[in-house]
Amino acid sequence: MKLFVGLGNPGDKYRANRHNIGFMALDRIADRFSFGPWRKKFQGLVSEGSIDGERITLLKPETYMNESGRAVGEAQRFLKIPLSDVSVFHDELDLAPSKVKVKIGGGNAGHNGLRSISAHIENEYRRVRLGIGHPGSKDAVTYYVLNDFAKADREWLGPLLDAVADAAPHLAKGDDARFLSEVARLTLQDHEQETRKPERAPAAPARAPKASGPHPAGERASKRQSALADNLKKWLSARKSGDDNT
Repeated sequence: MKLFVGLGNPGDKYRANRHNIGFMALDRIADRFSFGPWRKKFQGLVSEGSIDGERITLLKPETYMNESGRAVGEAQRFLKIPLSDVSVFHDELDLAPSKVKVKIGGGNAGHNGLRSISAHIENEYRRVRLGIGHPGSKDAVTYYVLNDFAKADREWLGPLLDAVADAAPHLAKGDDARFLSEVARLTLQDHEQETRKPERAPAAPARAPKASGPHPAGERASKRQSALADNLKKWLSARKSGDDNT
């Protein structure tokens, strides 16, 4: 049995926040591998299933980010899961958007969810760090993570979540390196497909509107014919006058 934990805040208000990318990752995994329905347990929402023969429990704590460890600790102790089989998916400010890294143990980089988990189950669990980028100023961090992803982020967010779900079998088997290489391959492949999309053919130039009057060439021909007719009339008239005087 493995425990996959996604970090975030419960409720519709936070659903699309950057801080909730851990919840989003678990939702995508649950959908991809047809896990069971979400149900309340361990102070959170739990869904159970299997990935390539590995039994997995998915947990989304409902204790709010700062108290995530309460839910994780309860689940880990009840299920008797060793720390090496606990993987926590969370947002990472120190990684560029769409980048993913995995590490076991280490510092929590000011992440309150990780700090709470470490306080309840110690520190040597796996962290799946999902890059969301940094706002550039420490003072802006809280506003940044507690606000929704921007429209421009949709270009990389969906493909990243798909790649994480598709590569999850490697994570379930503890092969972190293969998991990361597969995520990188899938996200790069998606990017290349986007850049290879054919551009739209330029719109055909609008046809010039048809003239309502006669065509210029027609006008010229008509004028020439009128002139010839006038000259012919003058010549006949002059000839007739000459005939009368003989």
